[in-house]
Amino acid sequence: ERRPVGASEPFRTRMLSVPGLGDGAAGRRSRARTEHGRTTGSRRPRGTLTKLHLAATVQAAAPHQRARGRSGPGLVVRRDDLRQATREGREGNLVLFVVDASGSMAARQRMGAVKGAVMSLLLDAYQRRDKVGLITFRGRGAEVALPPTSSVDTAAARLQSLPTGGRTPLAEGLLTAHETLRIERLRDPSRRPLLVIVTDGRATGAGDAFGQALRAARLHAAEGTAAVVVDCESGYVRLGLAGTLAGELGGTAVTLDELRADAIAGLVRDVREVSAARRAA
Repeated sequence: ERRPVGASEPFRTRMLSVPGLGDGAAGRRSRARTEHGRTTGSRRPRGTLTKLHLAATVQAAAPHQRARGRSGPGLVVRRDDLRQATREGREGNLVLFVVDASGSMAARQRMGAVKGAVMSLLLDAYQRRDKVGLITFRGRGAEVALPPTSSVDTAAARLQSLPTGGRTPLAEGLLTAHETLRIERLRDPSRRPLLVIVTDGRATGAGDAFGQALRAARLHAAEGTAAVVVDCESGYVRLGLAGTLAGELGGTAVTLDELRADAIAGLVRDVREVSAARRAA
């Protein structure tokens, strides 16, 4: 086991978001239906009408004026004509970090860069009013270093003290993340998760360790969990394992350099698009 390595200088990261339209708590990350924000359309009210969409209500009532015996300038409006304005804003998400702290990641310079990247994402999560959680895996298994919380400061402290070394139980890390998200869906079903896996993709242990990791990844993909794999592989010989893992997750793989705000435009593809491409293949 090696002593903890300090994080490199934080940087401004690209926007990571969950695809689709959510209903979570107000925040600044993913698109969501909200009570405040820009009006995007209308619908029939479910329960109490809170914001009338006037144009849509008039459009619904207009064809029925003769049948309703309208005789004056006013419009005869009935309850069935009323339309609720739908609005779109941003929600906060649960960003669950799964960080590889095994021996293959333990080179001092690389682990410092990894911690710097996660620290940068934690700062971004704080600004976007997310909940965060931290799972680490190394040696014989995975550990929930920090259950999902709104305390980004605590997550940063746990990250700084993270030791490294040992085998790479990647499957255990993914399975622990799956169980953590299962519990959180029961506690807070409206808050959508974003899984951020920080690894070089190497898996070691008994049997087909990488195959077990891919099977664990498919559990997340089956539930439509948005995922990003931050590829930490270095050196001249590249195995591309992180990219393979991202494919099984139905997500995207990016390098540490690509995570920077000035690097690329979009990092999370819609899980449904990935699934459709698989079926077409």
